[in-house]
Amino acid sequence: MGFKGVDHIVVRVGDLEEAIANYSKILDIEPDRQHSDVLKADQAFYHFGDGTFLELITPTEDDSPLAGPLAKKGDGIHTVAFTVDDQKETAAKLEEKGVRVIGGTFVHPAEANGVMVQLSQSK
Repeated sequence: MGFKGVDHIVVRVGDLEEAIANYSKILDIEPDRQHSDVLKADQAFYHFGDGTFLELITPTEDDSPLAGPLAKKGDGIHTVAFTVDDQKETAAKLEEKGVRVIGGTFVHPAEANGVMVQLSQSK
């Protein structure tokens, strides 16, 4: 299937400022901040020299797709994205094995112990 390694990790948080303070102290770098209108969420990205990154994300509206998981599970790992050789082929092979794939990009959290798995195309 061509899994090559971890591309990025997304951590959902209830208090983005507190999480930024914690991770900035640990990592000794400052994040790039963004807002996603699509996700209705604020984000902080910690980029690393090897091209991987850590994303902290918090919903800004009650109907954000992050609001439900945050309310149900609290702070924690939301998504682990793996780099794959061919996203479409990997998704098809996973589906052949009976793995529930969402939109050809994500493995449903129920398939991976409550964590969403993302298939990230190699660059």
